[in-house]
Amino acid sequence: MLKVVEPDEIYHLAAQSHVKVSFEMPVYTFDIDATGTLKLLEAVRSLGLKSKIYFAGSSEMFGSVSPPQNERTIFNPRSPYAVGKVSAFQLCKIYREAYGMWISCGILFNHESPRRGEIFVTRKITRALARIKLGIQEKLYLGNLDSKRDWGYAPDYVEAMWLMLQQKVPDDYVIATGETHSVKEFTELAFKFGGIELKWKGSGLQEKGVDNSNQKTLVEVDPLYFRPLEVEFLKGDASKAQKHLGWKPKLNFEELVKKMVEEDLKREKMLLDGTRSFNETWRTHI
Repeated sequence: MLKVVEPDEIYHLAAQSHVKVSFEMPVYTFDIDATGTLKLLEAVRSLGLKSKIYFAGSSEMFGSVSPPQNERTIFNPRSPYAVGKVSAFQLCKIYREAYGMWISCGILFNHESPRRGEIFVTRKITRALARIKLGIQEKLYLGNLDSKRDWGYAPDYVEAMWLMLQQKVPDDYVIATGETHSVKEFTELAFKFGGIELKWKGSGLQEKGVDNSNQKTLVEVDPLYFRPLEVEFLKGDASKAQKHLGWKPKLNFEELVKKMVEEDLKREKMLLDGTRSFNETWRTHI
């Protein structure tokens, strides 16, 4: 395919990117994320193509290193997914330096949108809120409520990917908002935009999110959703991207959550009313 197309730009985003799943399917994850990247790089090299390549790294590569994390921060991966991404990142550097290939690596912190897969925590929250609001679902079950992430808006981050490949020389860039919010904060804000005020009661595995208007429990903690190894705090420093790419995020955290809630409320209502089929809905976020 590469020989026929001879692409000017290649955006390598393919991965098994769910961290919890990577513990359950480590061989598959590493094969896709690391070996898959190596196959792509070797194909471009062996064909002698001059394509500019973007490789999608991940904030999970930093693991448990103290924030804020930037391009000079060491990697301390805490999952098979993260190890696969670190391996692929190092392969990109080797091919860039050994063969002079044009490869830029974006170390993107969590980027979300209404198209986010439903097994990822942000989309799981906004979809559950919509279903609870419409009377389809009773409760939302989550894992580590105190886990903190630097969440941004996916279209803003895709612009950063493109900007990397418009530069004269390849380089590596952290893309992030510089703000951190917990899973609990995300959940509370999503329910607020859905018209439900959550109050938290208890602690640890017994912590619950309760509807303040009627004291009904809507959110509970389930150990099933904890990772074998947790990454507690990720916060990116994107000052290099701001300086060299002129990039800054346009949508803030509250606007992101509101956009996701509004879309899921609309989508679930259409499904409930029968004005949209499941297949039609599913196709909108692939």
